[in-house]
Amino acid sequence: MTKFSGVLFDKDGTLFDFHATWGAWAFAFLRDLAGGDQARARDLGAAVGFDIRTRVFEPGSPVVAGTPGEIAEHLLPLLPGANPSALISRMNVTAATAPQAEAAPLAPLLGELRKRGLRLGVATNDGEVPARAHLHAAGVADLFDMVIGSDSGFGAKPDAGPLLAFCREMGLAPSSVLMVGDSRHDILAGRAAGMTTVAVLTGPTERSALQPLADAVLPDVSHLPRWIDTLPVAVSAA
Repeated sequence: MTKFSGVLFDKDGTLFDFHATWGAWAFAFLRDLAGGDQARARDLGAAVGFDIRTRVFEPGSPVVAGTPGEIAEHLLPLLPGANPSALISRMNVTAATAPQAEAAPLAPLLGELRKRGLRLGVATNDGEVPARAHLHAAGVADLFDMVIGSDSGFGAKPDAGPLLAFCREMGLAPSSVLMVGDSRHDILAGRAAGMTTVAVLTGPTERSALQPLADAVLPDVSHLPRWIDTLPVAVSAA
């Protein structure tokens, strides 16, 4: 019997390659927000740790693991008179249509995990609506039992709230759930919830920052089933 009864995934940088997906979105969004003014777009990018010229995020960028509200907080000082709620809404609307690059073929991976009897969920600091839109676009939304965004009412990572909500809804003990993510926020949330944690390297955070926190570090999510198979078999699952 498998050691786990559920797997909870982060979305950006975990299910989807972060740079391939969000570099193009940020470039277009910030240029639009700046009204085409290149210098202003550069300043807005710097405020959220994004280099407009190279289209690369800094590892500490709030876009990497922050909520839309946290990203807005960094942009608002450079947008006098802007309405915070309107800015967040604008981000969510444009993010929902951002083309997603799968970090690994998702349908076969998720299908394999479901065949093993695992309950699957997503806990992202993105909004729930864009998160669902991305999963639908990838054709994998129906393979998840629950999708939780930072605006779903359970808090946001690195707090354990969203992860524990998944456990409650699925009737699972946190110790029987695996949290998979690409950022320190993901791993810290998993540890706080009492879950086993696996980090993947398809986001901006480097191995050196993840390895001291995670139970394992894998190149990408496709390695997950094989890694699970190396673990001792549980006598019973929660």
